[in-house]
Amino acid sequence: MFSIILLVITLPLLLVTAVAIKLNSKGPVIFRQARVGRNQELFTCYKFRSMYDGVSQETHQNYVCHLIAGTLEKGKDQMVYKASGDPRITSVGRFIRRLSIDELPQLINVIKGQMSLVGPRPVVHYEVQYYDKEMLERFSIKPGITGLWQVSCRSTLNYKEMIDLDILYIKRWSFLLDLKIILKTVFVVLKSF
Repeated sequence: MFSIILLVITLPLLLVTAVAIKLNSKGPVIFRQARVGRNQELFTCYKFRSMYDGVSQETHQNYVCHLIAGTLEKGKDQMVYKASGDPRITSVGRFIRRLSIDELPQLINVIKGQMSLVGPRPVVHYEVQYYDKEMLERFSIKPGITGLWQVSCRSTLNYKEMIDLDILYIKRWSFLLDLKIILKTVFVVLKSF
């Protein structure tokens, strides 16, 4: 119910963002991608498109696979999940990513029961091939729009530390922890302005 209320409240922002994306570059407003959810089931995750339409995901796949494996060249964003200076990202895309506006369509995933507001980040299938048994624990609950690692110095954590925070969240889950993460998310987003 709370997700529906959030969707209604953010509707003006969603409409303005959709228009900005459409005016900025050709292609659909919503980006759809298969993600791995609870019990490793695939679902279609919705986001505002922040990249040029039709760009290859190979760049991200290579980057993330090297990041997880710990084989990135020295000085190549070794602690950052998203590579900086990615030329595939549009000017509107940079803005909506910085403020996490690109994530808002995931409220639809929450309403559909595929995600929750708080939980581990929904991952792309090619990441899972590098997981050990302990890392797979993050699939024991629904992924979330925001989570513990997103509000915990996310730009300074390596991939293993991000997974460790997801698992820590699962082990310490409580309604109060979710509330704290949601409030911290609002603070982190406002700080980005």
